[in-house]
Amino acid sequence: MNALSQKTPGVGLHPSTVTEAEVKVMYGVWGLILGAAGAIVVGFNWGGWTIRDASQERTEAAILTARAAICVAQFTKDPNRQQRLRELKAVSTWERAAFIEKGGWNRMPGEEKANDNVARTCAEGVGALIEK
Repeated sequence: MNALSQKTPGVGLHPSTVTEAEVKVMYGVWGLILGAAGAIVVGFNWGGWTIRDASQERTEAAILTARAAICVAQFTKDPNRQQRLRELKAVSTWERAAFIEKGGWNRMPGEEKANDNVARTCAEGVGALIEK
């Protein structure tokens, strides 16, 4: 022993106040926290996780797309389809949704009331038929 450790009790002995088990628990807790944070970042950015608002918007967009496809199908099955296409072509693009509503093609089977958004989206789809 050197002179310093003889004069000051406890110097050189380095008594540990933290046990090895406590250190492992501390590192385990930090690993758990960082792992959870990493999983959240990866999940929301690249894993496809969404919050309620985003999933609601996607659902509504998918429903609108499906209804617009039904509307276009109903328009194309009209017995006077060629005449209706010529009439629609004569109408300005701003008034095509009203033309679709007037014809009733935006009304879904089994529903009494039509949706304005469906008429607008349907008008865009039928407009693509005109351009062909």
